[in-house]
Order: sequence, then C-alpha cells, then structure tokens
Amino acid sequence: MTQTIPGLFDAAVERAPTKVWLQFEDSRYTYEEAHAHIAAAALRLSDLGIQRESLVVATMRNSPAYLFTWLALMRLGAVLVPANPRSSAAELAGLATQVRPAVVVTDSELSAAFEENGARIVAVEDLQGLETTGVPPSAARPEDIAVMIPTSGTTGRSKLVMQTQRAYSMAGEGFPFWMGLTAQDRLMTSLPLFHINAPAYSVLGSVAAGAGLVLLPRFSGAGFIDSARRYGATEFNAIGAMLEILMRQPERDDDADNPLRLCYTGPSPAKERQLEIERRFGLEIVCGYALSETPYALIWRKGTRPFGTLGSPRQHPTLGEINRARVLDGDREVSPGEEGELELNNPAVMLGYYDMPEETSAVLSKGWLKTGDLVRVNSDGTYTFVARKKEVIRRRGENLSPLEVEAVLEAHPAVLEVAVVGVPSELTEEDVKAFVVLDEDASVPLSELRDHAADALAAYKVPRYFESVPNLPHTPTGRVAKHELPRDRTESEQDFGARAEAGAEQR
Repeated sequence: MTQTIPGLFDAAVERAPTKVWLQFEDSRYTYEEAHAHIAAAALRLSDLGIQRESLVVATMRNSPAYLFTWLALMRLGAVLVPANPRSSAAELAGLATQVRPAVVVTDSELSAAFEENGARIVAVEDLQGLETTGVPPSAARPEDIAVMIPTSGTTGRSKLVMQTQRAYSMAGEGFPFWMGLTAQDRLMTSLPLFHINAPAYSVLGSVAAGAGLVLLPRFSGAGFIDSARRYGATEFNAIGAMLEILMRQPERDDDADNPLRLCYTGPSPAKERQLEIERRFGLEIVCGYALSETPYALIWRKGTRPFGTLGSPRQHPTLGEINRARVLDGDREVSPGEEGELELNNPAVMLGYYDMPEETSAVLSKGWLKTGDLVRVNSDGTYTFVARKKEVIRRRGENLSPLEVEAVLEAHPAVLEVAVVGVPSELTEEDVKAFVVLDEDASVPLSELRDHAADALAAYKVPRYFESVPNLPHTPTGRVAKHELPRDRTESEQDFGARAEAGAEQR
C-alpha cells in the first residue's frame, strides 16, 4: 500500500513505463510520458509559489491537461478545490471567496468569473509542455488533504469535503480488487474529473492495476458504445440515468459486439432491467454505493449478485477488513429486516467539512460517519437502500420513501424520468408530488400515471399532485437535484385531491 497519490503513480511508472496509459481523442500517453507532463506541470506550479497545503481552485472540462494538473498538485502536496465549469459566475466567485485560493487554474474561456474576485488566475494551457526538466520529489503525506470536494450546502456556502491522500490511494487500490480488473483492462470514463468517482476509481484504479485509461470529454449516449469499440475499453462507470440513456438508443444487431465486460454503477437497477442491459451490451454490472465523504462504502462482493441491494462493506486487497458498517435506529443497532441510518467507519472517511465545525460534528463521531441514508439490513450481510433520511416524506402519519414511488412510475412505458418530493399540505405534515418527464412520443394523461401508481402502491404513497415537465434539474454527478424543484402550487400541475385518494383506498 502506497498511501499517497504520487506514490501510486510512481509505482505504476516503474512497473510499465512504456505502456500506453491515457487515451483522449487522438492523443496517447504512456505512463512515463504522462509522468513527464505531470512533473513539468508540478515545476511550473512550484514556480508560482504552490507548495504543500496550498489551496488551488480548478475549474476545467475533462482533458489530459486537467488530469496532469491535478496529479501535479498532488505531487506537491497541495489541495485541489475542483469546481464545476458549468457553475454560474456568482457560484464560482463565491467559492473563491470561501476558499481564498493561492491560484485559480481554468480553461482560458472560464477565467472571467474570478477576475472581479481578485484571485490569481492561471490558464491550464500555460502549465503544459515539456520544456522544463526533472521530477520534483513528492511532498505529499498520507494524512494530507488532497481534494476538497464541493457538495450542496444549506447555508448558501458549499460544503467542502476534506478527503486525504490516503483515501484516494486506498480507493485506487481497492477498485481493481472489487471489480476484478487487471493490467490487461482499459477503463473508460466520461464522468467529470471535478467529482470523486472518475479520479478515485477510474483514474487511480487504472494506475493501481497498471491498466489503461480512456478519458472522454463528456457523456454521449449516441456515441458511447462506439467509443468503447474505438479505444478497446473493457470497463466503465455509470451514474444517474446513463444506463437508461444507453438503453433508449436505437437497437443495433451489433450492440453486444464490443470489448466492454464490466460496468460499475449505483444504485442497482431493478433485477430484470439489469439483466436486460447486460444481455443487450454483453457485459456484467457490478453495483455499489459510495459518497464524497468516503469512497469506501458498500459494493457487491466478487462472485455475488445480490440484486436490488447496495452490497456489503468494501474492503482493501491487502489490509483486509478495515471497513465497518452499522445501522442505527436512534442509539439502537438494528437487526436483520429492520431499517435505520447507515454509518461507516474506515480509514478513508473524510476529515470533515472545511471551515464548518458544526456540520462536521453532526455527521462525524468517534470515527463513525453518519451517511444520512436509511437502509434495511439483510440476513446475508448486504444492505438495501430505503431513502435519503432528509427526503423521507411524512404523510397521514406514515413515512414513505420517494424511491419506491419513483420506481413504480418509471416502470410505466411512457415515463422517461420522475422525481417525487414532499410538498406542504393544507392539513398537516406533507402531500406527495411527482414531477414527470414523458417520452417525446408519448401522449398519456397524467390520470393514467396516477392510476398506474394506485394499482401498485398503498393509498398514502400515491402522489396527490402530478406535473409534466420537459426535463428535471440534475447535479454534476447525474442525480436529480430535488432541492431545485418547486414546492409551491403551480398552474401546470394536476391535483387529484381527496376524491382520487378515496378511489385508491377502494383499490
């Protein structure tokens, strides 16, 4: 175990210096060529005064330059604060005020948002090139903060997850072990480098395995399988609606004629849908669950297929059983068949939220991370997701999970995507509302969707309000951004009210 990101990369270079590691569009870099680019970027950053513990904001699109810059910062022991390049100018300026970085690294066209803030701006293009020589020694330590990952906050400020060099290194070493990857594999990612999935799993997983890496600029459902063929990719990670988008592409006779053999995703699709995806594209899906707060959470263990579950605790290939999970209902640890909040304890748990001691203490206690997710404990040691604790809807004296309602509605052939939320009730507690994105060729009344839900769900779970929308807002990682959906009454919604609810009771 190397415990630092530079140590992981140095070991890969030593094992196979001339092996092609990175492919991006028409560019190819061997491990030693990539190492040289990383070293050159590190020396340029060092000349700018960047050193161990320096905070550096970076907002760029996926590219080798972004990847080399990140790995250069890791070599210097600096701290990367990645920002979504699709953020508004106000959001980027707010992040810079919150962090006060030593330098902001951007694509040349993204620099304007930081100029009024007075931040020192460096175009990523100026950090590239091999005119400099020499490899700076690594200043990184395992316990150093490597990346501060922005997540949604409740006070107008981003919660910045402080993740360590050790956590990223352990994620890289764990991913090939969990997935059964070897040096012969080629991992392909279209996920953004400003989150944790692509850097920790795809990038560092490929490095730890001595495998190849294909970096795509963005996800395109129409061209994704062809990209796998072009680059010889054998594995990819999917989040959000990616798999469903692939399934909605026109079927081709050669869909399964591709080099892909594995896909990592979470949460798991319904069993029959998962098997359908696997048959169509000729691959196997491994399901798991993780957070920015720890890349070591849950996954399907090799050789198991616990459909519909999040899996069991991820472990390290050489350190063994280093990850513990427990499920609490209040202060009581629940038994199989019961539900409660999932908590995790492992060496890859975050240090906390930057400059937010109260938020940190609310989720971290004696090494245990409160995930905020409600799960059910299964007798085989796996866990089944129930709901986000803060998303549970309280209606008519009952708790209900939006996930269950969404799964029922998404099974309707006219529905592309749906988000279910709690909205204020004129009585007490909440009512249930469904925002529905329909297939562009569908022309079904919302009453049909309401009846479809009533046939499958208890009456208190059936949404009172339905609203057809052209699309849903999404987070950078592809999840529906429910906090952006309106809770007030709108003219375009349909209210099925108490009479429809009474009809559902009779069903």
